[in-house]
Amino acid sequence: MASRPPPRFVVRTLDDAASQRRKRLVLSGAWALSLLLVGVGAWFAAARVPAVVADRGAVRQLKADNEDLRQQVANLERAGQVADVAAKELKRNLAERDEEISGLRTDLAFYSRLVGTGGQRDGLKIQGARTTPVKGTGNAWNLVVTLTQNARRGDVVKGSLKLAVEGIQGTEVATLEGPALGQGSQSTNLPFSFKYFQQIQGSFTLPAGFKPTRLRLVADVTGDASVAGTVAWSDALRNDEANDVQQ
Repeated sequence: MASRPPPRFVVRTLDDAASQRRKRLVLSGAWALSLLLVGVGAWFAAARVPAVVADRGAVRQLKADNEDLRQQVANLERAGQVADVAAKELKRNLAERDEEISGLRTDLAFYSRLVGTGGQRDGLKIQGARTTPVKGTGNAWNLVVTLTQNARRGDVVKGSLKLAVEGIQGTEVATLEGPALGQGSQSTNLPFSFKYFQQIQGSFTLPAGFKPTRLRLVADVTGDASVAGTVAWSDALRNDEANDVQQ
């Protein structure tokens, strides 16, 4: 049987034509919307790239600034350490110079007294006194007293030295001497004999709880008047003998 040719005319209802137009409009709108979305996405992507690049550049700059600040802090710390070491060394040098100056002043006072000035012929003088604790004991002390006389005098001076320690015992003022200082009969009076100067050495013991305030020294000179003097305990503890002896 022969096939039938397609009809030359197709009869469509009005509703079918309207439906076709709506489909074409929807497809056209969807296509246009897709193009619009693609364009907007491309625009946002293009605008985003410089911002990301700028952010990365800022991060790199911040890292570089932080590293520079860390280096500056490290340099300042090292400079501070060097300055601290230099300051300590300077203080140590100044302390050594002060000690040397003090020693020179002591020597100057000693030799000035020994040689004398203005032709004076002064007699015996208690030049200085120094106390140091005896190692291994709590209340025992060594004593060194320097006696001088003017070299212009030229005579040998003899006699003996007595020691007393003034201070506070409990709540009362007390003066210790002789046996109260643990001194025997032989060490109560310390003999001396010299022409120009002499250092007399002795020792004594303070009772527990006694707080010394000063030393009282009396030099009994044979054939001449006695010479007395006092030395503050704080001055007697100094390493040098440049203490102020009140005659």
